[in-house]
Amino acid sequence: MSAARTSSLINSWNTIRYELLNTRVCDLGLTIEGSLLEVPVKRIHREFAARALRFQPSFYLTDSWGCPDEVPAIGIPFYLADKRLRQIEEEQTGEVEDDQLLMMFLRHEAGHAINYAYRLWERTDWTDMFGRFSKPYRDSFQPNLASREFVWHIPHSQYGRYYAQKHPDEDFAETFAVWLTPRSAWRRKYGQWPAMRKLRYVDSLMRHMRSRPARCLGGKLENPITEMTMLLAEHYGQRAERYRSAAQGYVDDKLRDIFRRTRGHNRSPAHELLSRHHANLLARVARWSGLDSEDVGTIITKLEDRTQALGLIFPRATATDRLMDVTALATALAMDVTYMGRFTE
Repeated sequence: MSAARTSSLINSWNTIRYELLNTRVCDLGLTIEGSLLEVPVKRIHREFAARALRFQPSFYLTDSWGCPDEVPAIGIPFYLADKRLRQIEEEQTGEVEDDQLLMMFLRHEAGHAINYAYRLWERTDWTDMFGRFSKPYRDSFQPNLASREFVWHIPHSQYGRYYAQKHPDEDFAETFAVWLTPRSAWRRKYGQWPAMRKLRYVDSLMRHMRSRPARCLGGKLENPITEMTMLLAEHYGQRAERYRSAAQGYVDDKLRDIFRRTRGHNRSPAHELLSRHHANLLARVARWSGLDSEDVGTIITKLEDRTQALGLIFPRATATDRLMDVTALATALAMDVTYMGRFTE
């Protein structure tokens, strides 16, 4: 069997999906830095700088889009930080943001953030232009499709381009987003619309506020990823076990059994143990299983990667026993491939 075939078994999408669904969201190891989100976040910062805005919004990962109530921090759905999670999101919900829509959402939320940072809604002229910030927030509303009092920005799944009509806070955020978007040509596009007065107001207000320090920079974040302790499957209202049978290369349960949690000192990361003995493990498993060394290397690497992803540790005094267990596991997996052409339970 080729190494590619072995890899396709142990690293199949069914296996990767189950590994992720069976992991707590807070343990997925997600950050904005170094992820797919780093570039669009930096792009927002550049767009603010291009407008000479002193304020720069902060960002964090959470379960959905939004700024916490009156807090100038932009929450981004965690699944957008990882290509695999984007695929799961699309499988589970039928849709996922592409790069263009992601930037549109970021600019919209940036409008909320700058509103909250400067407490703009407290200004009389802001209220005169957009309405009372204290107006009750409606979960649903009936937009006026003929109105040109509002800009069009976010293509909302339920309300189309009319999301600005939902609430004064949304009206401002949408107007700000259109103003912020490079090459949006808002003066030409909205030149004959009543909404132009709002865009001119935002343009004037930002010129007035851009060099001033923000009045608020912090606040309580809503459901940050570090506090999301449910399994990824639970986030989607699913049971992870329904995906288990198709995940032939799943080894997390076996590795957790080998490297069981223990108390005490002198403990070491399991992946370092496997990495240190990689060559010896490969030689022994290849010898007794009859599987090609390249295929065995794929299996050993998989075990190393998963012990690291799971953060498994072990007492150093038990290193020999743990290596024996891992050798037995790797040999069993290799013999499955050799004689069955697949992995068995």
